[in-house]
Amino acid sequence: MNQNQHTHPEQKGPGNDSPFSNEPITPETLPDYSVVELNPVATAYRPYVMLTGAFSALVFTAVVSFGAFLFGDFRWALGLGLVASASLPAVLIHGWLDPRYRGWAVRDHDLIHAYGVIWRQTVVLPLARIQHVETATGPIERLFGLMRLQCFSAGGASADLVIHGLRPETALRIRTHLLERIRSAEPPEYHGGVDQEGETAGHE
Repeated sequence: MNQNQHTHPEQKGPGNDSPFSNEPITPETLPDYSVVELNPVATAYRPYVMLTGAFSALVFTAVVSFGAFLFGDFRWALGLGLVASASLPAVLIHGWLDPRYRGWAVRDHDLIHAYGVIWRQTVVLPLARIQHVETATGPIERLFGLMRLQCFSAGGASADLVIHGLRPETALRIRTHLLERIRSAEPPEYHGGVDQEGETAGHE
C-alpha cells in the first residue's frame, strides 16, 4: 500500500449509529423555491399603495415648491414644483405594478416572501430561526382592511421578514401557525419567549 495513503475509520453522525456522509450536491438536485406557487396579497393592497404613494409625492412636491419660494423666487418654485410633480405618474405606475410582484408561501420548514418591481427580491426564512411573530396595522391599513406580518429571529432588533398587504384573518392564521411551530420546537421545560395567548398584535 502507498505510504502516502491513509485509511480512516468510518465516522458516524452525532447522536446516531448511522455512518457520517458528506457527499457533494449538484446544483440540479437543489430544491427550487421558484416552483412554489406563491399566494397573492389582498386586492385592497393596490389602491392602498397607490394612495399612500400619491400622497407622499404630493407632500414632496409641496415641500420643494414652498422651499424654493422662500429661498428663491416664484419662477424657481414653479419650475421645481413641476419637476417634482412629474414623479406622481411614476409613483402611481409603481403602485399599480407592486402587488403583481408580491407573494408569500408557508411551507413545512420555511416562509417565502417575494417582492419588488424594479429590484426583485425573494426572502426564504427557515421556521427554525423564527423566535418572535407580530401582526401590525396602521390607521390607513385598517381603512383598507389590511395587516402586515413581522417575523423576528433570535437577537434581532428589527424584523427579518415583513409581509405587507395581508387580510387580517390571513395574517392572524399565519401568526397562529408560526407560534404553534415555535412552541412545538421548544423543550418541554422551556416556558419563556412565547406566552400562552400568542403575541399581541401591534398597532401604529
